[in-house]
Amino acid sequence: MKEAVVRARVQSELKTDAEKIFETLGISTTEAIRMFLSQVRLRRGLPFSVEVPPNSDLLVSNSMRQSTLDSVYDD
Repeated sequence: MKEAVVRARVQSELKTDAEKIFETLGISTTEAIRMFLSQVRLRRGLPFSVEVPPNSDLLVSNSMRQSTLDSVYDD
C-alpha cells in the first residue's frame, strides 16, 4: 500500500503532553495518528462528538475558558 505524509502544526506543549500519554500506552505519535485516521474512515466521521456550546458559553472570553481548562488539568 502506498504511504502518504501527514503534517500538522500544533502547540509544542500539546505535542509533548500527547507524546507522554502515547508513551504510557506503548504507541508512537505516528501510530496514534494512524489509529485516529482509521477510526475516522471506519465511522465515516470523527470518533468523538463535536458540539457547538450554548450561546452563553460563546460570550465567555478565551482567557476565562483557558483558565477553566487549566484548572481541570491542574488536579
